Amino acid sequence: MLASIPSPSSGNLGPFHMYGVLLAIGVLVAVWIAERRWRRRGYGSPGISDIAFWVVIWGVVGARLYHVITDYELFEHDFVRAFEIWRGGLGIWGAVTGGAIAVVVITRRRHMPTLVVMDCMAPGILTAQAIGRWGNWFNQELFGKPTTLPWGLEISLAHRPPGYLQYTTFHPTFLYESLYCLALVGVLLLAERRFPLKQGQTFALYVVLYTFGRFWFENLRIDFAHKIGPLRLNAWMCIIGFVLGIAWFVWLGRHEPAQRRPGDSIVAGDGGQSSDAKVGN
Repeated sequence: MLASIPSPSSGNLGPFHMYGVLLAIGVLVAVWIAERRWRRRGYGSPGISDIAFWVVIWGVVGARLYHVITDYELFEHDFVRAFEIWRGGLGIWGAVTGGAIAVVVITRRRHMPTLVVMDCMAPGILTAQAIGRWGNWFNQELFGKPTTLPWGLEISLAHRPPGYLQYTTFHPTFLYESLYCLALVGVLLLAERRFPLKQGQTFALYVVLYTFGRFWFENLRIDFAHKIGPLRLNAWMCIIGFVLGIAWFVWLGRHEPAQRRPGDSIVAGDGGQSSDAKVGN
């Protein structure tokens, strides 16, 4: 062993539970990024920050519901624990679904362009995921198979699953996914600059690329998970999301108006955007 990554002895920093703290920081950063992208596109009020509260609430509710439903056995004898989100257990699939439903409903009611809002949010969501994954480090959870690589993650005996008690270092899947999400932020921003993306395609690209990487991280993990055939449930969710994301990306490319930079001229037949609601990079 050349080195290893130590794990915190506690998930708390003083009176604060770090999983919850990092979740809150991720949300604030995501909203800030989305709001800046919204303003740079030439939009005014209402903005992303005006709808963020309900989007976040429904995202958290969806994330927790997904975890409770798919890992119901953890709460059969202690249902109160289902409300203790600071102890971990938020499913990204439920978060995206719940948040997306909130975005659709709220933007329709406030007459905001739904797909543009989702495009503005995509890099921020990835950044929030990158930050939030460090909560798993503090909780010593969701790590991968044993490894002797220099960056192996030290896991205390109390947190090792049955069958792996003799191992001390494991793949830091939290770190892999965090770095992958940050890399995807750069990919999305580069794609917006280099290619004539249509409205909604940035978000669709986020779905495609994230599910592609998550599939491999998911298959590294050794924590208990329900399986359908040879694959973990979340691995199947990655496959479904990947296929649907590609289909949606292609469909948007054929039906939605192109994104525009603020100040670009309006061309007849480009989707009817008004001069004070331009879409750009």
